Amino acid sequence: MSFADDRPNILWIVSEDNGIKWVSCYGGTNAHTPAIDQLAKEGFRYTHCFDNAAVCAPTRSCWITGMYGISNGTQPMRSRNEIPHDKIRYYPDLLRKAGYHTSNPGKTDYNIGGREDKDCWDYKGGKGKSQYGWKFRKEGQPFFAVVNIGDSHESRAHSKVDTLEKDPAKMKLASYHPDLPAIRKNYAKYAAAVERMDGKVKDTIEALRKDGLYENTVIIHNSDHGGVMPRSKRFLYASGVHCPLIVRVPEKYKHLYPAEKPGDTVDRIVSFVDMPKTWLSLAGADIPDQFQGTIFLGKNAESAPEYHLSFRERADERLDHVRMIRDERFAYHKNYYPFAPAGQHLAYLWKAPATPEWEQHHREGKTDEITGRFFRPRVSEEFYDNDKDFDNVHNLIDTPGHQAKIAKLKAELRRRQLELFDSGLLPEKMRERRAAENNMTIYQMVRDKNLYPLAQYLDAADMALSRDSSNLEVLTKQMSHADEGMRWWAVVGLHLLETKAASASGVLDKALADDSHEVRMMAAWTLVKLGTSEAALECLDQMLFADKSPASNETMLHNLIDWMGEPGLPLVKKYIGQGGNRQGRYGIGIFGRIAELNGWSGESGR
Repeated sequence: MSFADDRPNILWIVSEDNGIKWVSCYGGTNAHTPAIDQLAKEGFRYTHCFDNAAVCAPTRSCWITGMYGISNGTQPMRSRNEIPHDKIRYYPDLLRKAGYHTSNPGKTDYNIGGREDKDCWDYKGGKGKSQYGWKFRKEGQPFFAVVNIGDSHESRAHSKVDTLEKDPAKMKLASYHPDLPAIRKNYAKYAAAVERMDGKVKDTIEALRKDGLYENTVIIHNSDHGGVMPRSKRFLYASGVHCPLIVRVPEKYKHLYPAEKPGDTVDRIVSFVDMPKTWLSLAGADIPDQFQGTIFLGKNAESAPEYHLSFRERADERLDHVRMIRDERFAYHKNYYPFAPAGQHLAYLWKAPATPEWEQHHREGKTDEITGRFFRPRVSEEFYDNDKDFDNVHNLIDTPGHQAKIAKLKAELRRRQLELFDSGLLPEKMRERRAAENNMTIYQMVRDKNLYPLAQYLDAADMALSRDSSNLEVLTKQMSHADEGMRWWAVVGLHLLETKAASASGVLDKALADDSHEVRMMAAWTLVKLGTSEAALECLDQMLFADKSPASNETMLHNLIDWMGEPGLPLVKKYIGQGGNRQGRYGIGIFGRIAELNGWSGESGR
């Protein structure tokens, strides 16, 4: 038997931005996906596959390294933080070493600095070149080929919804979306895009057949995260992370079957971080210790994990910080920035007509407890029964009957955060500063307990998020801690106590001169909420207009002034009046949006 016959070829078909509710064989009704459905009939449909990041670049960082983004410091969108490439290998490097031809002529987007994304692939494609990289291997050489299909990307839901191929009246809406014409039309527009994506899946499989490789190739299909109507992509609710995963294994490789026969479903949990380790195992390649996932397929398959972990931090210009851990049914979410509404304006998300329509409906006071919650500040913790509530609209965090399960998930989340060296317990720019000051990558810095005492930060964050006034004295004392990370969580705790933190006003006043910009701006906002605004607003004015150093943390400052609401409007008006930038990477910026809502059009900010 030749080398090519001994080990399977592997074709990985990735579609963008569609969760399970857009796929027919998972019960979706808005779009019809016959090619994917047929693949499921011939293969194995995984029922509990979850993304770790809910948005593209951090997800692909997990894929290329086989490591959680939070473990490498690569979780914020478009951050491209460096990692120690001498310690962390990309999985295609290891496949090439094992003799495989590797190809990825489409999307890479690995969100990692220090190495070109395409560097690790044999065939990189290019404009006008074939998407089917297996055509460029040596004769008899086994291949690993990625085909990325962008037809279902979020951008396909953007712009006008006037000409539609699908009937809006037949669309099934998520329960958190109000039933509005623009929303129905946007669903219909995206459903047609999903069907075009399914056509590309068919074309890819047909090309493989035409080349006589269908019965020699393991075919994997999954999306790169959920989506794409608002409150799915970027968010850790089921619509954002629960993804289709289908694997077809040719009969000649039936020893690799994950279940008895083709057409069966597989209920084990699969996390995206499991995938690269599994591909290496199928290829018989070396698997270094860096790989943090679990092999879910083949003769070396490992025991199914009991839990899945997801993370969310900055997406484009908007800050957030969430961790979610779940088993096959129940999910626990911890909101480290509960003062930030999930539905804060994000330029790219607002390009789809459904989003501004939903927001305007809310601004007019027409949403209810379920349809309006997206736009309101959050609680610190959420807990959902995904079997009964896929839309995650009924928060059961205080339900007596679930407290044992919640405690178990919380304990497991902490264990995993410690195990993975979760780098998110410092604000993004704070951890970047600390790593740079010590001439380290974030990966290295968070593994040094002297520089990053994670257990201490986790305890401090838990205290802050508890909103328990009995912690007031401890939080007040913590405001003078030598570690700015501890001061950060102290000021967050005081902020969340709201009026119960009034006795700490003196400490907060002193914090307006804190060495940490993050502590300074949060102290200012807290004082504004307590009704002591003059010095606080002067502090924010100084940071916004006078301090232009890299440490000024402009993104967080713009976010915070927006979260502040009406008291921050004079600062924004002044900024716009002085010709401050209204635009962001993908459209109108945070301050530009505030100006738009308030009708400030001229240089004077009027």
